[in-house]
Amino acid sequence: MPVFSSHILTRYGFAMTVISLPDRNWIDLVGPIEGVEVVQWDLSEEAPRQDEIAFVVPPYLGSPPWERLGKVPGLRVVQLLSAGYDNVLAAMPPGVLLANAAGVHDASTAELAVTLTLSSLRGIPEFVVAQGSSQWLPTENRQSLADKRVLILGYGGIGVAIARRLSGFEATLTAVASRARAGDDLVHSVHGVDELPTLLPEQDIVILILPLTEATDGLVNRKFLASMPDGSLLVNVSRGKVVDTSALVEAAASGRIRAALDVTDPEPLPDDHPLWRTPGILISPHVGGASSAFAPRAVALLREQIASFAADRPLRNVVNAH
Repeated sequence: MPVFSSHILTRYGFAMTVISLPDRNWIDLVGPIEGVEVVQWDLSEEAPRQDEIAFVVPPYLGSPPWERLGKVPGLRVVQLLSAGYDNVLAAMPPGVLLANAAGVHDASTAELAVTLTLSSLRGIPEFVVAQGSSQWLPTENRQSLADKRVLILGYGGIGVAIARRLSGFEATLTAVASRARAGDDLVHSVHGVDELPTLLPEQDIVILILPLTEATDGLVNRKFLASMPDGSLLVNVSRGKVVDTSALVEAAASGRIRAALDVTDPEPLPDDHPLWRTPGILISPHVGGASSAFAPRAVALLREQIASFAADRPLRNVVNAH
C-alpha cells in the first residue's frame, strides 16, 4: 500500500499533525502521541481548526452528518470505530482514505454470536419470560450445540473468531467465503459462496457475518431459507439487509426455522414490526461490538493508526485505496 503524506502544522518550532477524536473520553483513552495535536469534533457542528485537521475519527454510534467531511480541506484520512463502512463510503471526499476497525470487534461479536446461538437452542428467552411471572417451567429436552452442524457464512476475521469459540462445543464447522480457498487450524477448507445450494441442506445452524455489498444484499432470501432444513437456526450478526425480512418472517411464522438476530432490516425495528411477535425469533438491538472488549482494542488500533499517519507510514484497514 502506498504511503500518504499527512497534513502537517508547525507550532512552537515542532511539526504537528492535527487529528480529531469525537469526545473527551476518547481523547483521554488514546492519550498523547508524539507529533500529534488532538482536537475534539463529533461532526455535529462545523469542525474546529477546520483548515488544519487531517485525520478524523467519527463517533462510534449514530449517523453524523457525513457531508461535513467535505468542508475540511486538508482531510486525508477518516478512521472508523466500526468494522462496517457501507453507510460511509459514498460520503468520502475525493482523495480521502477510509479505514475501518477490522479486528476491533472480533471478540465482542463472536461472543454474541455464540450467546445468541446457545440462548435460542436452550430456550433462554422462554426462561426469562417465565421468571418474570414466577413460573417454574417443566423440564424438557432442549437442543444442544454439541453435535450440531454449523455453517459460518463470511469467513473473515470475525468468522474465524466465531469458529475458534465454537471449536470447543463439539460441533461440526463449515466455513464459506466469497471464494473457495484452503482451510486453517479450525476448518479443513473454506467453501465458496457458489456452493451454498449443496451445503445449506446439510446444516443445523447458519451464522451470518457478511459485509453488506451488492452481492450480499438480500442474499438470504426465500430460496436460501427454503434450502435450510426444518428446525434449523439462522443467526445474523452481520447486517440486517443481508436477510430478506419478509421471507424470514414467513419461514419463522410457519415454525419451520428459528432465528436469532442482532441486526434487522429496518433498524431500529419499529414497535409494530411483525418480527417482534414472530415465534422462534430472538432479537438483540445491534450490540455485537458493544462490550468491555471494545475500548482496549479500539484504543490500540487508534494509537497505531494515528502514529503511522503522523510518521507517513502505511495505514491498516484502508477500504477505498485504488
